[in-house]
Amino acid sequence: MSIAHHATGPCSMVPDPGPPDGETTDPESGLCCPANAARLLRPDQRSEGGAFAAQGVCHSFACAILDGLDEQIAVLNEDGTIIAVNQAWRKFASENQPQAAQRLSSGDLGRNYLDVCRQAEAAGDAGAMLAWQGIDAVLQGRSTSFEHEYDCHSPLQQRWFSMRVTPLAYGWRGAVVAHTDVSKRRLAEASLRIAAIAFESPEGMMVTDAQGIILQVNHAFTLITGYGREEVVGKRPSLLSSGRHDAAFYQAMWGAVRSHGSWEGEIWNRRKNGEVYPERLAISTVLDDARRVTHYVASLSDITVSKAANDEILRLAFYDPLTRLPNRRLLLDRLRQALAACALNGHYGALMFIDLDDFKTLNDTLGHNVGDLLLQQVALRLQDCLRQGDTVARLGGDEFVVLIEGMSSHGADAVAQAELLSAKILAALNLPYLLGKHRSSSTPSIGVTLFHNGKPQKPDELLMQADIAMYQAKQAGRNGVRLFDQGMQDSLSARAGLEAELRQAVEQSQFAVFYQVQVDATGQARGAEALLRWCKPDGTMVSPASFIPLAEETGLILPLGRWVLRQACAQLRLWRTEPATRALVLAVNVSARQFRQPDFCQQVESAVQEQGIDPALLKLELTEGILLEDIENTIAVMKTLRLLGVRFSLDDFGTGYSSLQYLKRLPLDQLKIDQSFVRDLASDSNDQAIVATIIAMARSLGLEVIAEGVETEAQRGLLEQLGCLHYQGYLFSRPVPAPQFEAWVLARQLAAA
Repeated sequence: MSIAHHATGPCSMVPDPGPPDGETTDPESGLCCPANAARLLRPDQRSEGGAFAAQGVCHSFACAILDGLDEQIAVLNEDGTIIAVNQAWRKFASENQPQAAQRLSSGDLGRNYLDVCRQAEAAGDAGAMLAWQGIDAVLQGRSTSFEHEYDCHSPLQQRWFSMRVTPLAYGWRGAVVAHTDVSKRRLAEASLRIAAIAFESPEGMMVTDAQGIILQVNHAFTLITGYGREEVVGKRPSLLSSGRHDAAFYQAMWGAVRSHGSWEGEIWNRRKNGEVYPERLAISTVLDDARRVTHYVASLSDITVSKAANDEILRLAFYDPLTRLPNRRLLLDRLRQALAACALNGHYGALMFIDLDDFKTLNDTLGHNVGDLLLQQVALRLQDCLRQGDTVARLGGDEFVVLIEGMSSHGADAVAQAELLSAKILAALNLPYLLGKHRSSSTPSIGVTLFHNGKPQKPDELLMQADIAMYQAKQAGRNGVRLFDQGMQDSLSARAGLEAELRQAVEQSQFAVFYQVQVDATGQARGAEALLRWCKPDGTMVSPASFIPLAEETGLILPLGRWVLRQACAQLRLWRTEPATRALVLAVNVSARQFRQPDFCQQVESAVQEQGIDPALLKLELTEGILLEDIENTIAVMKTLRLLGVRFSLDDFGTGYSSLQYLKRLPLDQLKIDQSFVRDLASDSNDQAIVATIIAMARSLGLEVIAEGVETEAQRGLLEQLGCLHYQGYLFSRPVPAPQFEAWVLARQLAAA
């Protein structure tokens, strides 16, 4: 409904008032001159000059009063004709319709208000007839007043007005129409309604005053904490304290609130029934116009379920289910930390690779159950030999690794310590085992390597050295210990030579991009992954596992990454011209070092714009390691690229430490199940549990999921049963050059036609 008091825009019920013909307007007032008062006199007063003069004086006095009011006022005579308006009425007209001032003598002031209402109703104004009826009822004496609110919006502003119509008193015939701008009230009411709805969100909400006294909580707060509103209002939030956090934690939290106006993080709180639970808490400060704190608003959510799921994924992903020892993934992480620590403190560390002699024979003769009992007892004996803080891990099968930190800072002493511990382990593992009803013996072969000052820098290199030493122990007759020496130098020399070759390869552009197809459940291509390949001038190919880590360390991954990104965009432009490939999505791996470049977003945008491709067909694959360094910056960069239209996939999912609380904030499109979970999927129930968990979590987050490293139909079939419908691996195609890839896609489409 649009009821108005001026002829401006949609508000067209009442015309702009100007003086009727033959009358004048008071130059100091928006009202008609006293001469117009004659229209309002009682019949017995219109013939008495003295009375007229007296009434004229009264009218002039009324003019001054009405002009001082903020309300926009019009005076109607007994038939509804506009007799007078005040200054506020005229000011609104002149401000909202510039031509109004030019029509002040056009005769509009004498128009009939009721006629204008009828015309507005005929033009479709839904409230005009209601206004006509109300005003007419007041003029005819059928009603003592009439009130009505209506909107008077413009393209640039929302406005509401209140109309109040009252009869003239003391025998005067006619009525007064007053319009009041109620926009602020209406907007405030709308804001309060919105705030009330927002307050009753699925998240718990709590409002305190500046002193931290609880003023209000919502229903979700009660569901989470168990406390009703009447039990917490007037109290402090400390009644929820679990006792798990010290004073320093809360000091840091409130220090952040005072410094930045907000804080967000995970906290342990206690429900009314005494149960301690994990909670995601966000605190925001409310300030008044003088920048003084007036309130604090806290939103909280129970993360018990997601934290339990996160803990379960970590347990399945980082611990061996048979022995409960750390697995390879967790060992490698601890190795990285150990290497960094020894580079800082100057102490030696040791890595021992332990393999049980003739374990296969025991398994084959006594059975796998007995073999499992042996492995469990070996794990316990190894733990008994170590100090608290040392690590023993099971890599798989009968292979164990021991990581020792904080040894002497002198090389000779560290060697002596390693030999002493090795002898202790050797003696412990040589003792007889009671495996159910079987009494058995087992001996180990142990390879030992030392690390110092952060060298070697890669955990894989350290494992390789210990593994080589272990094989030397086996070759020497088993049930013995060997210390790695010459192999370390050989490895370092080989690495230095490979780095020199890699730098030359970058300068001479010895690289190519291969494409490995990504298919759906029907076997049709839905995209591809762009993979960097190094082809030497003599035609030999260098394994990516050899040169990619080296490129990361040396920084050569930056020019290589930019080149692959440009090549991928150029390939998408070529595919756009062919029906078989125009809809394919191309995934490009992005390293952590590449992603952290300040101009990374500009690099991507430039590559997309140069080739004129649809950015939705470009998918950047990030590893979980990228998330560990700076989650907030990661989210900001991803959101910037997402606005461009680029998609994101989280590669090698499940092999890192990414928090589920941050995962839900990332603008991801896809989770990629790591091939380490797929390799033994058909035979390893542990891998099946991990994959099922990842798929369920992806589904709950609305993300697509794809599995890499699919090599057998059994793996693919099991993945499909678990709910994964996109695959990549040798079962479908190896990485191949673009022409071979395009031929594969076309052949598969023709076969399906």
